[in-house]
Amino acid sequence: MSGAPAIGLKAVILAGGKGKRLRPLTDATPKSLLDVNGKPILLWQFEWLIKHGAEDIVLCAGYLRDKLIEEVGSGSTHGVRVAYVVEDKPLGTGGALANAKHLCEKEDVFYVLNGDVITDLDPSALRAKVEGGAVGAIALTPLPSPYGIIDFDVESGVIKRFTEKPSIEEYWINAGVYAFSPEIFGYLPREGDIEKTAFPALARLGLLKAVAYPDAVWKSIDSHKDLEEAGKLLSKGQMP
Repeated sequence: MSGAPAIGLKAVILAGGKGKRLRPLTDATPKSLLDVNGKPILLWQFEWLIKHGAEDIVLCAGYLRDKLIEEVGSGSTHGVRVAYVVEDKPLGTGGALANAKHLCEKEDVFYVLNGDVITDLDPSALRAKVEGGAVGAIALTPLPSPYGIIDFDVESGVIKRFTEKPSIEEYWINAGVYAFSPEIFGYLPREGDIEKTAFPALARLGLLKAVAYPDAVWKSIDSHKDLEEAGKLLSKGQMP
């Protein structure tokens, strides 16, 4: 079940953030439309979603939403069907998703992803967790170290190994890619982040599952440096 894409899945992209750390690029351009190696982040996401069977997209838009709508339109030129849910004030990730209830509540399973993530992970394993009874499933990726890691002998000071910015697989982080059943809407706030509200509540009830992706290529674009590093990954053919 988890190995093949399910046709006709719906996906929600949370694309309402201001991208303050990416200014001045985001002063006039929505974060999700920033160029990475010749293509906006959002279009990389569309291609990834199509590959995994999701062609119906809900864009949760807020900041500079008119520019987002003007650029993407119906989605037909990009091979997807796009609907929009707009927020007049910032609602947080939980509130933004709650705003899309009327478009997703009839789905058996739907994907959700942050609008600044580029990855090649296979989300079908997340879908399988929800089809198995979980309300939600979160993709996990190893913690990327921002620094080079040095293993050395304390007494002599001799360096045994130097690893530049490794993934630390003893620790896992939220990759910003999810699968949910419509039951998630019973746990979402009107305003606030899903990470601080629904996820802790679901975890306490044992209704939230995780899928670890130790070998997936993944990049969350939060800064100018992230933008540069994502471009390098894509130029090397390490992203879909």
